[in-house]
Amino acid sequence: MSTTSDVPFGTGDASFQAAGGESGLARLVDDFYLIMDELEDARCVRYLYPCDLGESRKRLAAFLCGWLGGPRRYAEHYGSISIPQFHTRWTVGEAERDAWLKCMALAIARQGYTDAFAEYLLIQLRVPAERILQAGKQACPGQLITL
Repeated sequence: MSTTSDVPFGTGDASFQAAGGESGLARLVDDFYLIMDELEDARCVRYLYPCDLGESRKRLAAFLCGWLGGPRRYAEHYGSISIPQFHTRWTVGEAERDAWLKCMALAIARQGYTDAFAEYLLIQLRVPAERILQAGKQACPGQLITL
């Protein structure tokens, strides 16, 4: 999948369009959670999610939609979100962060994105993943454990 626009990723809805819009993001999210269920290395992060991933799928797709410059579906359905604050309810260590990013990298690889967009997206996703890790360390300094 590629974008025909000359607008750089991160500008307007260029990233949203490069991801295939809402249907493309739904496929990405479905593949992400499928990989998370299948990948033994992801058990540490999969345990943080409910058994039924239906609501998690909806929330992640809605978040990515607005985060990538498309319609602000998360805010429409769930209100505003502070990503690091939202995730302080779980213990997220380096293992969980790395497993989440690995699942996302594998899911991105399945999408048929251009190499440039795939690389851009994974780099961008590292930012909130790192913020979540840091928020967890600040919430329980010295007590951070991984599952």
